Amino acid sequence: PIGVAAHLKKFLPGHVSRKGRKAVSAAPWGSAGILAISWMYIGMLGPVGVRRATEIAILSANYIAEKLEQYFPVVYQGQNGRVAHECILDMRGFKETAGISVEDVAKRLIDYGFHAPTMSWPVAGTLMVEPTESEPKKELDRFIRAMTEIREEIRKIATGTWPRDDNPLVNAPHTSDALISDEW
Repeated sequence: PIGVAAHLKKFLPGHVSRKGRKAVSAAPWGSAGILAISWMYIGMLGPVGVRRATEIAILSANYIAEKLEQYFPVVYQGQNGRVAHECILDMRGFKETAGISVEDVAKRLIDYGFHAPTMSWPVAGTLMVEPTESEPKKELDRFIRAMTEIREEIRKIATGTWPRDDNPLVNAPHTSDALISDEW
């Protein structure tokens, strides 16, 4: 829902629907432009390119899952311990052991320069990591390092080395001013 003051009503986006009401988006049933982007991507890659992109995405997701499974449980693995094009990392146990939520981990990833992965879907309390075919191994390794460092921070909280209510995870993300300050 969109809420605006009455004097801004005439500037709301949309078209007139059949019932005479304005729609929220300019397209009646979503963004038609998204379809053109997908169609062009597939067309430019062609059958061989689409297959190769899929293979790389699956390989990358399994690389991340393999490297992180000793730190975070991986859910939805197949019978051979493999994942599809995404790996889902389980954060649920950290709430009880350290008071850390999936949101805390996602916000901490921002400090490492990563946009937070999908949270709590398809399972509440998890991160769904979906490396694309364009992610180089160096970037995958940087993400893995960030996650292992975050896991070490969770351990410090769980063991009482750091307090539950004042630590880098619950205070994340940190602004550049906070990071360069002489006092924390």
